[in-house]
Amino acid sequence: MTMVGEPQNLIIAKAAGWHFGDFFLRMSPVTVPVLICGLLTCLLVEKLRWFGYGETLPEKVREVLQQFDDQSRHQRTRQDKIRLIVQAIIGVWLVTALALHLAEVGLIGLSVIILATSLTGVTDEHAIGKAFTESLPFTALLTVFFSVVAVIIDQQLFSPIIQFVLQASEHAQLSLFYIFNGLLSSISDNVFVGTIYINEAKAAMESGAITLKQYELLAVAINTGTNLPSVATPNGQAAFLFLLTSALAPLIRLSYGRMVWMALPYTLVLTLVGLLCVEFTLAPVTEWFMQMGWIATL
Repeated sequence: MTMVGEPQNLIIAKAAGWHFGDFFLRMSPVTVPVLICGLLTCLLVEKLRWFGYGETLPEKVREVLQQFDDQSRHQRTRQDKIRLIVQAIIGVWLVTALALHLAEVGLIGLSVIILATSLTGVTDEHAIGKAFTESLPFTALLTVFFSVVAVIIDQQLFSPIIQFVLQASEHAQLSLFYIFNGLLSSISDNVFVGTIYINEAKAAMESGAITLKQYELLAVAINTGTNLPSVATPNGQAAFLFLLTSALAPLIRLSYGRMVWMALPYTLVLTLVGLLCVEFTLAPVTEWFMQMGWIATL
């Protein structure tokens, strides 16, 4: 829904020239109905205990967690409380900086690391290094993904698909971009899929193949098509992949197949509702926003 929700959101927003408010309004014809339906799906699967949801917490486990929480609260010193406050303030800085695009994403992340370590007294390099241990496989994977992106863009491997989509009518282009993005995002990382498609769409706009207004609508279709169907498998969502490769996964018996099964209701609901919104509500609601003066084509 917002620029800070996913990495590709920032990439697409930058390519389209949108700020935080513009991005939210542009996406809202699709994201708001999807959010509502997603919440209803969450409630439904929990209440009906479908797809492995609705399990109650055993009383003994709850007692252990409660005892640990009580003990932690009792042993928490004034210094610990200040550290938590500092971390909360840094979290606000992170969201604000990303939302207002006060600097490049990498610099914002670096500032968070510097502030979090210096203001909480963690200055030993061995202590700092532990924070990166869990994320190293994930970071290496992202590096590989973006290397693949560079090759795909350089060799123009997606050009045939783009040309096929651009031959359709302007209205059909929205659904086709959404579908093709969704198919690829469900089996490969959505960050690099979104990056490739928005670059191709921008190139088509700059060459005169599509208008600026159509490009902005395609940016919404690409972003939503990249995000929503990607929950189908851990391949599509970096957060899912990070969880699957973490030390927690074997402890809770979390396998690849189980993640796909538990994500299935959300995959179906989010993908279908998103497609219907792209098909029927995106263009008219965007036009209404323009008439109201809430958004404008740059």
